[in-house]
Amino acid sequence: MPVDLSLPAPACGTTVCVTGAGGFIASWLVKLLLEKGYTVRGTVRNPADVKNNHLRELEGADERLILCKADLLDYESLFQAINGCDGVFHTASPVTDDPEQMVEPAVKGTNNVIHACAEAKVKRVVFTSSIGTVYMNPSRDPDAVVDDSCWSDLDFCKHTKNWYCYGKTVAEQTAWKVAKEKGVDLVVINPMLVVGPLLQSTVNASTVHILKYLTGSAKTYANSVQGYVHVKDVALAHLLVYEAPSASGRYIVADSMLHRGEVVAILAKFFPEYPIPLKCSDEVNPRKQPYKFTTQKIKELGLEFTPVKQCLYDTVKSLQDKGILPKPKMHHDDEPVNIK
Repeated sequence: MPVDLSLPAPACGTTVCVTGAGGFIASWLVKLLLEKGYTVRGTVRNPADVKNNHLRELEGADERLILCKADLLDYESLFQAINGCDGVFHTASPVTDDPEQMVEPAVKGTNNVIHACAEAKVKRVVFTSSIGTVYMNPSRDPDAVVDDSCWSDLDFCKHTKNWYCYGKTVAEQTAWKVAKEKGVDLVVINPMLVVGPLLQSTVNASTVHILKYLTGSAKTYANSVQGYVHVKDVALAHLLVYEAPSASGRYIVADSMLHRGEVVAILAKFFPEYPIPLKCSDEVNPRKQPYKFTTQKIKELGLEFTPVKQCLYDTVKSLQDKGILPKPKMHHDDEPVNIK
């Protein structure tokens, strides 16, 4: 997939900041930004940590990547990283269902970032939110199309103890509130479950979602549905909304929704050597149906989505290449694979 999409090249010396630069989405975003000629300041907890080495190996990193020691809860460290930047991509966020570890860091960290951007007079902020801030609403008409005007119900998130969706929703609402108060130009990306090749050495939460079906640790699959999107598409969406003057509001980013039964069937077709579960954990209730959603807004900016089968295939190949998933003896490295 070409990166430029006929976008104008950044002005010489354009500097942007990416918070949580070592993360799954952020690493791809740093890669695309460097490829387009940006100078990138990436915030990480410890620049010397070997887990950030993959960033230093990216093309252009030697000349235009600066890793800054910063903590979301430490305003001064954030301001130092952000001050002097034209734009900021706030991707850093905890990913957990522990309310103490999720809610306060996500909300306070976002508050700090938006305030720092206002003080530094940043031109545009792109915030990585989640579909979890959009669809968690039990009173929504099942036939209604989920779009960027939809919000998750905080009481429902609390009641179901979905602290990830609760924390992300409050964090995004905080971002909009503070941005409005401070006059910050904010655009938000709301991706569904992000899969695809890892640049970092550690396995992230969304990749574990696929990995568990290949290792034998999951004996059944859940009766549930999920939207999927390729990590490179999500990174590109960030770049598109940053560079398009007309971009505003929220952008849902996903290729399509699958039932878990469809996910395991695709994995079993491509990788029959692994102990992929083909039995549903819930054989009593009717099969869950996907909700309707629209990604028209991001498509209008030029994004073309990687098909979901390719997303799943690329995820597994990456796990094999990284040595996280053992390659089977009868693997098909040299055989062409029909992803259709």
